[in-house]
Amino acid sequence: MAQINQVAEGIYRISSFSPTVGISFNQFLIDDEYPTLIHTGTYPLYEGVRQAVSEILDPKRLTYIVVSHFEADECGGMGRFLAEAPQAVLVCSLVGARANLMQWDYAGPVRGVQDGEVLELGRHHLRFLETPHVPQWDSLMVVDETTHSLFPADLFGQPGDQPAIVREDLSKLECQWHRENGLFAAAEPVLHVADRLEKLNLQWVHPMHGGSLPGEILPHYIHGLRSEPFAFDGRLLGRVLPS
Repeated sequence: MAQINQVAEGIYRISSFSPTVGISFNQFLIDDEYPTLIHTGTYPLYEGVRQAVSEILDPKRLTYIVVSHFEADECGGMGRFLAEAPQAVLVCSLVGARANLMQWDYAGPVRGVQDGEVLELGRHHLRFLETPHVPQWDSLMVVDETTHSLFPADLFGQPGDQPAIVREDLSKLECQWHRENGLFAAAEPVLHVADRLEKLNLQWVHPMHGGSLPGEILPHYIHGLRSEPFAFDGRLLGRVLPS
C-alpha cells in the first residue's frame, strides 16, 4: 500500500517501498486548480498509486502528468491514468516529446517544454529545467516556484526505506548507490546541473527515490556529488560487466 505524506503546501508524496530492489518509488501530486501528477510509478504500482491519488482528489480531474524522463517508474502507469482522465496532457521535455512520447502508442496531447518554460496550475507555478543525461537524454527537472520545491527525478535519491522527510546527510550512500547501479554515465552533466541548482532558493527537494530533503540539507548532497565518485564504473545493477 502506498504511503501518503504532505511534504509542502498542496504537494503530496505518494511512496511505495520495494523490498526486492531496496528503494522507494515516489510520485508527487499537486492539488490545485489544475491537478498535476509528477511521475506515475511503474505499471504494477498503478492500483496503489491510483488509490492514493483518489484519497486526495478524483483521478478524473488530473490535468497534467509530468514525465521527467522516459522510464518505467516515471511513466509506466501513464496509459491507465490517461484512460481515466483523457483530457490530461502529458508534459515532458522537448526531446522526450519528439523522441519518445509522440512516437509511442498514444494519441493524446503531449506538451514538450523547453528550459525556462512555466506551467500555471493556479496557486502553483512550475518552471522546467532541461537536464540532459541526468540521467537520460530526455531528462528534465521541475521547480515549483510557489513552495520553492525541486522535483529532481533520480538525483539526490537515497536507497532504503527512508522516512517521508530525510534530515540527515546520506549523500555518500546516494553516490555509492548510483555508482553500483550505473545510473549516471558521466559526472560532468550531473555536476553542471548541481551548479545550476545551487543558485536557486530551494526550500525542498523531492526526489523520485527516498525521502524529501529540506533545503538546508541540500548543500551537503551537492558537496557529496563533488567529492564522492558516483559515475558509471563498469557496473550495472551491481553486476560487473566484462572489461
